[in-house]
Order: sequence, then C-alpha cells, then structure tokens
Amino acid sequence: MADPKSDRRSPAIAAAIILVCAGVVIYFLPAVVLWIGNYSPVLAIIVGVCLLMAFFGVFWLRARYQRRRGV
Repeated sequence: MADPKSDRRSPAIAAAIILVCAGVVIYFLPAVVLWIGNYSPVLAIIVGVCLLMAFFGVFWLRARYQRRRGV
C-alpha cells in the first residue's frame, strides 16, 4: 500500500521539476532565438513560439493524464 504522504508530494515534485526545466529553457531562449535569427528570422520566431508553447503543452498533457487517472 502506498504512503498517503508520498501520494500528495508526488505531483508537487513533478511540477517543480517541470518548472525548473522550463526555467532553464526560458533563460536560454533569447540567446537561442538570436543565434537562429542570424540564419533565418522566420525560423527564429517559429522556434521561440514552439519553445514557449511547449511550456504550456507539458502542463496541459499532465492535466489530461491526471484527469484520466482520477487524481
């Protein structure tokens, strides 16, 4: 049988890991976009938008997974 405390902490730990990873990506986003912009400004915009949308996409997918599990 699972420990009730670990059941409550698990989503918080997962959210913290996601936020830290997203923070690192967002920290380096301007440098990456500027570097790609040297080759193609349109591609830089596409990469920037995709990286920002991935942040919200991860939380959306996680919410769907939790709803399906009944958490």
